[in-house]
Amino acid sequence: MFESIGISGSGMRVHREWMNAISDNIANVNTVKSTSEEPFKARYVVAQAIENGGVGGGVQVEGIELTKDASKIVYDPSHPLADARGYVQMADVDMGEQMTSIIMAQRGYQANISAMDRARQAYQAAINMGK
Repeated sequence: MFESIGISGSGMRVHREWMNAISDNIANVNTVKSTSEEPFKARYVVAQAIENGGVGGGVQVEGIELTKDASKIVYDPSHPLADARGYVQMADVDMGEQMTSIIMAQRGYQANISAMDRARQAYQAAINMGK
C-alpha cells in the first residue's frame, strides 16, 4: 500500500517538473536576441519509468531536452538588438502547444494527488478495521 503512495509521489514530481519547464517556455515566448547570440530554446521534460523487480516503481525525470531549431528570424530594424541588416531572433515557442501541455501536466498532477489520497484512505480504513 505504501508503494502506491510512493508511485503517486514520483508522478507528482515529474508533472511538477513538466509544469516548471512549460512555465519557463511561456515566460520566454517573446524573448528577443541578436542574430549572433544563442536563441532561447524551449525545454521538454524526458520521463522514464522506474523498474522495481519487473513491477512498475513509479517514474522519474531522466533529463531535459532543448529544441534543436528554436528561433525564427524576424525583420525589425528599429529593435536595439537588430543586426546590420535589421534582423533579430525570436524564440520559436508555440503558445498553443504550451497551453495544451500545461493542461495535460496539471491533470496528471491532479490524478496523482487523487490516487495518493485513495491509497491513504484505504490505509486508514485498514487501520480502523484493526481497532
